Amino acid sequence: MKTFFALASLALLCAAQDCPDGQCSVPAPKPGEGRYAVYSPVGESNIRMIKQGPRLDTLEGKTIAIVGGSFMAYVTHPELKRLIQKKYPKATVYVLSEVGSAGPWPGPGVVRAQKDEFVARLKELKVDAVISGNGGCGLCTPKEMGSCIAAEHAGLPSVMIAAPGFTDQARFAARAAGVPIPRVAEYPGAFSAHTQQELLENTRKVLWPQIEKALTKPLSDKELPQDGAGGKRGGVVFTGSLQEVNAHFAEQGWTDGLPVMPPTKPAVAEFLKFTDAAPDDTVAVVPPAQREVKVRHVAANGVMAGCPPEFMPILMAFTKAMTNGDFRRTLASTHAWTPYCWVNGPIARQLGLDSGQGETCNPRNAAIGRFINLAMLNFGGYYVKQNRMGTFGYLMPWCLAEDEQAALQLGWRPYHMQQGLQVNENALTAASALCWGNNLAPASSDPQVIMELMAWDATEKQQFAVGSGTPFVYRNFLVTGYVARDLAAKFKSKEELEKALVQTARVPLEQRATANYWANPGSAFNPATYTVDDHMDKIARAEEAAETVTPTWLEWCNMERLQTVPVMQEGKTAMLVTGDANRNKTMCLPGGGFATVKIELPKEWDTLMAKKGYKPLKSFYLKTDLQPTRPHPNASRYRQRAGRGMQSTD
Repeated sequence: MKTFFALASLALLCAAQDCPDGQCSVPAPKPGEGRYAVYSPVGESNIRMIKQGPRLDTLEGKTIAIVGGSFMAYVTHPELKRLIQKKYPKATVYVLSEVGSAGPWPGPGVVRAQKDEFVARLKELKVDAVISGNGGCGLCTPKEMGSCIAAEHAGLPSVMIAAPGFTDQARFAARAAGVPIPRVAEYPGAFSAHTQQELLENTRKVLWPQIEKALTKPLSDKELPQDGAGGKRGGVVFTGSLQEVNAHFAEQGWTDGLPVMPPTKPAVAEFLKFTDAAPDDTVAVVPPAQREVKVRHVAANGVMAGCPPEFMPILMAFTKAMTNGDFRRTLASTHAWTPYCWVNGPIARQLGLDSGQGETCNPRNAAIGRFINLAMLNFGGYYVKQNRMGTFGYLMPWCLAEDEQAALQLGWRPYHMQQGLQVNENALTAASALCWGNNLAPASSDPQVIMELMAWDATEKQQFAVGSGTPFVYRNFLVTGYVARDLAAKFKSKEELEKALVQTARVPLEQRATANYWANPGSAFNPATYTVDDHMDKIARAEEAAETVTPTWLEWCNMERLQTVPVMQEGKTAMLVTGDANRNKTMCLPGGGFATVKIELPKEWDTLMAKKGYKPLKSFYLKTDLQPTRPHPNASRYRQRAGRGMQSTD
């Protein structure tokens, strides 16, 4: 894959330089000419490896815990218990309901009670080894590996069960948590697509031999990874021509396959002018790779992305936002969660970030999107096919800006003011989305009708298709100026509009229960012991079903009232007045949580910007009598921890 990226980069570069018929006509540079000495863009490894305990000599007489409940575990796990006790009659086997699980392994500096309770339970039951599974998606794999990680940190051997394509992710998650040699048993295929008989046969013939071997075969240095995590520490890491730099970076996995600008010392130095932080200051320790990202790494990736140096404060803010668990936790998913951001404050207007028609395609907005793509690789260690598992892939990230003047004219606070910042403070908000471009065009100026259409849109655009995922997800509503004007005639604030949407956006209970039963993204239910009707009762209790007036878009069913459940929750909604002001559009973006970070400018910002021909920042200030508000308790918020850089908020 890396070789493909290298060849793709070279092909693009040759195309840009008129290389006809695939034959490069650009002469090789002479020694000392056209060569670039470049810095590493990769954050430095922040992982301390543990010394793992010995594997078991036999399973006879041992106590084994089989935990995890994902992807047909109700079939595979009882069969594994039967197989263990058949071959080793004196073995004791506990299952999930008796032991629990650890959940995802927490990042540095984070305490998670579930993990500690799990380890305490293992000790209480005198467990000798742990089997966990099943890993069949980008989010459940790290979750199920968390129990194995907890066991290894407690000195116990473990093995995780994962489907093809997720074994590398399982090992990555373990090594990022300091386990150098994780053992993984690979199931042959997609769990949920197999019949019960196939699941049983594969458990007996494929999984069980791997599991037995994993728990009893001594660890070997040959199982250690051949490539180290993180980049080299400072200094020049490569010297070559433009083509050679791009080929080398692609081969190392430091680019997304598109050409980059070489991060040379002079280029990086230009970015460093736009921060008061020192080059070796830590900006953040970024999960899941737990890489320590320094100021110089941010600058190097800014150069590579083609950003102007004065974007440095924005790039620093996004890097800090990457540690927020609510924002980044979904980004390894098999669903196409694509990270993006928006910028508020006078800096957006000063730097010429677009908030109008086609805004994400504006070269200045797009450069920030490209930086996000590179940061995913070089800071977070998100590699496609390793721990970024999108079934059909991901969109390229994008950057938006809010038209704050238009919002204020309506009496609506721009988003950063809803997060407690003053109107002329600057902020970046990182988010993720599961769809793009599927917008609504209300053919009415009636604010009630528009709100109802937006609520209907929210019921259609949930976390996963047909509303099968978690019940209350974060959503970002993009609203163009004229539609915002019409809405503001009734809804005097974004918060008031959100409350109306929460009350209106509901789906029939039976629809929600059926979707979650048959298309549950992390597992499946056993119809022999748990029916759709059973699940409907559970959903009714868990999601506060109520008899309500039938939503307007379902009035065709000729029922005045229905049992419904909500799909929205207060505090989990962002609304931006943005986009083509002359179009009647809204767009609902379901996704992960929002991480808002204040953009810190250097003391000499105006002096630096004047040298580049910019007007002073105050030229872009706005006036308003509105005061900031505090975020809703349900809102996803970024927390800055004292001490060494930014830590995960998991």
